[in-house]
Amino acid sequence: MLSIFDPFRDLTTISIALRLCLAVFCSGIVGMERALKRRPAGFRTHILICLGAAMTTMTSQYLMLVQGYFTDIARLGAQVVAGISFIGAGTIMVTRQHRIKGLTTAAGLWASAIVGLAFGAGFFEGGLIVTILIIIAEMFFAKLEFYLLDTAPELNLLIEYREKPALDTILFLLQKEGIKIQDMQVTRSARSKKHNASVIFSLRLERRSGSVSEIIKAISETEGVISVDEL
Repeated sequence: MLSIFDPFRDLTTISIALRLCLAVFCSGIVGMERALKRRPAGFRTHILICLGAAMTTMTSQYLMLVQGYFTDIARLGAQVVAGISFIGAGTIMVTRQHRIKGLTTAAGLWASAIVGLAFGAGFFEGGLIVTILIIIAEMFFAKLEFYLLDTAPELNLLIEYREKPALDTILFLLQKEGIKIQDMQVTRSARSKKHNASVIFSLRLERRSGSVSEIIKAISETEGVISVDEL
């Protein structure tokens, strides 16, 4: 433990102010990164959640250490860990292409609550270290994740097209690139006026096939193709 924080581990006015200020600062950094990427839960949401969690921990300490009530000091904090899932669920959505978005934001909100609990308990070192690791995971590991997705050996695509010749052209393109079709499901739309059919491909990529982004770009530029979405 860092000795510099020892004077602030007791529940005093200065200690309370420091804990809350650190909760605002650290959660604000995490929330700012989400806000810059235009995610549903951004700067203020992270701050409010972290502040609430920090205050919850300090309230438990106050009831037991100052008021002298006989209570489980970790009980309120446990409710925060479970209750934050309701807010996190609000940031998760399933797109029209059945893709799930918002999981990282929901996990960030949950982690911000944990950081707040740590600061509220006076565990300054843990809160600061976790904040740094969260920022590293969201900012720098994201590039690694995008690289892994772009070089993934398997790919699922939903392609909407107008006429059957477009599908024949897509099949020829996949064969030319050495891409193995593991499964193909063609559906025709009788209600939509925009296109006649759509197809779902489960593809197996080889090393010479190129990156995922290059394949999607080549298919989207095919004549007759309306849209290409990764599932």
